[in-house]
Amino acid sequence: MSKRNFNVHKSLAHTYSIVARDPSTGKMGVGVQSHWFSVGSVVSWGESGVGVIATQALVNVSFGLRGLELLKKGKTSYEALDILLSTDEGRDVRQLAILDNQGRIAVHTGKDCIQAAGHKKGKHYSVQANMMLNDTVWSAMAEEFEKNNELPLPERIIEVLKAAESQGGDIRGKQSAALLIVGGEKKENRWEDPEIDLRVEDHQEPLKELERLLKVHRAYEHMNNGDLALEKNDMETALKEYDASQKLMPHNLEMKFWTAVSLANVNKFSESLPIFQEVFQKDRNWQLLAKRLPKAGLLKLSKDNFNELMNL
Repeated sequence: MSKRNFNVHKSLAHTYSIVARDPSTGKMGVGVQSHWFSVGSVVSWGESGVGVIATQALVNVSFGLRGLELLKKGKTSYEALDILLSTDEGRDVRQLAILDNQGRIAVHTGKDCIQAAGHKKGKHYSVQANMMLNDTVWSAMAEEFEKNNELPLPERIIEVLKAAESQGGDIRGKQSAALLIVGGEKKENRWEDPEIDLRVEDHQEPLKELERLLKVHRAYEHMNNGDLALEKNDMETALKEYDASQKLMPHNLEMKFWTAVSLANVNKFSESLPIFQEVFQKDRNWQLLAKRLPKAGLLKLSKDNFNELMNL
């Protein structure tokens, strides 16, 4: 890796990616896969209420943060792209896509990017690829995005990446993948941004693993929604959310355990018992954990109910 002025690059981080926006929610995202370690730490950048950026090929890493700063100063995606490339003597080996919070998309594929290289821009998205096995990759990605408009943006992006792989993908193979999702409006708290940041750093099947991680993320979203419903004493919604989480991850003991704890804490002890029993039978460490929760104020049971729980 060499660093000089703004020409910061990591050689051979070639890849295929998508930047996209969901017009109904304003959410924006980047999806990427490459035969390169930790591609998400190099290619994908974004900030809620600002935009998303994919910088790849012979990557100028500075394009990520500098591009977002330009967007925050009021530059359009087109203006930001022109400014970044004008300062970069390596522009001919760069590939760059910028999507701003108004849905405007600017994309560049340098004339010296390693073939097969190209991009395709459509309504609410741009797909770009370089060092591909075949020159059909980006067209297949575009087609997949356009035909899956009923899917939420994260799942839609995953399908686009899978379409790229179906056309041969990176000529070198596959190694890492990432999914970044930010909101259409600026977040009040910095720790709420990004909304989704999933990375597969090194894996034989990075897209399959990324898809699995997104499923886990969705399951925990349902768990969190269930907890919030419990706080409002909305048992119907809480149980619905907990059920949804467990359908996504039926073998996850932690989800079952905290569902049971939540039920017990809202005077639904009889409903919690069979769940506790199932979890304890599979791993007695969960019963040991339950024993420690009352002292922390996380499990509120009568003495009789607590003893019954400990005797399962």
